[in-house]
Amino acid sequence: MSEESRSTAQKGIFSRIPANGQGALWMLLGGLLFSLMSLGIKFLGEGMDSFQIAFLRALFGLIAILPFALRRGIRPLKTKVFHLHLFRAIVGVSGMLSIFYAITHLPLADAVALTFTRPLFLILLAVLFLGEVIRWRRWTATLVGFLGVLVMVQTNASFELASAVALFGALMVALVSVFLKKLSVTEAPTTMMFYFGVMASLFSFIPALLVWVPPSWEELLILAVIASLGSGANFCAIRAFAVGEATAVAPFDYTRLIFSGVLGYLVFSEIPTLGMILGALIIVGSSLYIVRRESGLGRKRHMRRDDT
Repeated sequence: MSEESRSTAQKGIFSRIPANGQGALWMLLGGLLFSLMSLGIKFLGEGMDSFQIAFLRALFGLIAILPFALRRGIRPLKTKVFHLHLFRAIVGVSGMLSIFYAITHLPLADAVALTFTRPLFLILLAVLFLGEVIRWRRWTATLVGFLGVLVMVQTNASFELASAVALFGALMVALVSVFLKKLSVTEAPTTMMFYFGVMASLFSFIPALLVWVPPSWEELLILAVIASLGSGANFCAIRAFAVGEATAVAPFDYTRLIFSGVLGYLVFSEIPTLGMILGALIIVGSSLYIVRRESGLGRKRHMRRDDT
C-alpha cells in the first residue's frame, strides 16, 4: 500500500468516529500532552528556579510563533488595543509564574487539581468585568466547587504557600480568559500570541535574571520539548472543541488529573491523599455542572432566536 493510500485509509477510519468521539480523542491527547509538559516542568524544577523556567518557556514559545506571526510582514500586527495586550500579558505572566511555582513545589496531581478552580473564578470575574447575570444554580455550583478546595487544603498537611500560589495562578488564568474575550473581537489569534510572547519574555526576564543558573544542553532540550508539548496541547484542545460539542468534550479535560497522578507516582513516587481525591472530585463535579448548564442555556437562547 502506498503512503498516500495508507494516509487516506487512516483518515477514513478516523472520520467514521462520531464528532463527539473525535473531540474526546483530541481532548484525551491534549490532556496527556499537558500532563507530560507539567512533568517536564517539575523535573526541571529540581535544579532550576520556576522563574527561570517560565522565562525560557515564554522565549521558546515566542520563537515558535514568530514565523506564523511575521509571514505577512509586521503591518498585520499593528493594534489599536495595545493596553489590553499589556494587561493580558501582565496577568498571563503572573498566572504562568504562579502555576509553574506550584508544579515545582507541590505533588503533581495536587497542583493540577488546584488549577481546575479556574472555571469557578471565571464565574465571579464574568459578573465583575463582563456584566453577566449569574443565577442561583451557578452560584450554588460555584460555592460547592470552592468547598472542594477547602476539603483539599484542610486535609493536606503540607498546605502552605505553594497551594495558595496555585489558587492565585488559577485566578490569573481565569482573568486571562476575560481579556481574551475582549481581544478576540478585533485581534487575530496570531496577533494575540505574538504580543503575549514578546511581553511575557520581557516581563519574566527580570525575575529570572535574579535566580539565573546557566542551563545545560539537556535542560534546553527539555525546555524545547516542554514548549512543543504546550503548543500541541493547546492545538488538541482547539481541535476538540471545533469538532465536538462542549458538553461532550469538556469532561475529558479532567483526565489530566489521572495522567498527572499516574506520572507523579511513577516518576516521583507521589501518592495522592484521600482529601485531594475527594476535593478534586467536588471541584470537577461543580465545574461540569456549570459547563452543562451554560451549554443548555445557550441552546435555548439559540432556539428562541430561530423562532423569531
